[in-house]
Amino acid sequence: MNRKYLLIGACAVVAVAAYTTLRPAPVDDAVQSAPTEGRAMVAIQMPSIEGNGAIGQRIFENACAACHGSNAVGIEGAGPPLIHVIYESSHHADESFQRAVALGVRSHHWRFGDMPPVEGVTRGDVAMVIDYVREIQRANGIN
Repeated sequence: MNRKYLLIGACAVVAVAAYTTLRPAPVDDAVQSAPTEGRAMVAIQMPSIEGNGAIGQRIFENACAACHGSNAVGIEGAGPPLIHVIYESSHHADESFQRAVALGVRSHHWRFGDMPPVEGVTRGDVAMVIDYVREIQRANGIN
C-alpha cells in the first residue's frame, strides 16, 4: 500500500515539474518584459515586399506606423507589434484586422488602451496592409 502512494506522489511531482518547465509563457509576460518606452518591441527579419504587399507597406507607414511601428514591430508605450504570434491568422483572421480598422478595438491582449477606428482607410487599403503584415509574419515564422 505504501509503495502505491509513493508511486502516485512521485508521478504527481514529475507532472508538476514538467508543467512548470514546459508551459508557455502567458501573453502578459511579453508586455511586462517589453523594452523601454518609444522603442521597437520585437526584432524581425524583413523580407522583400512586392505587389499588393508593397502598396500595403506604404499605407501602413502612413496610417498605422505611428502606433504599431515601422514594419509593424510595435512601439513600447504606443501600440503592439503585429509581427507577433498573437496576430497569426489562426488567432486573428484577416477580418479581425478589417474590423479593428473600421470599428476600433477594446484592449484585450496588451496594455496600450483601446484602439480607435482609423479614418480614411478603405477595406481595399486594409486588405493590402494585411498582405504586407502577413508577408512579414511568414518571413518570421508566424503563420
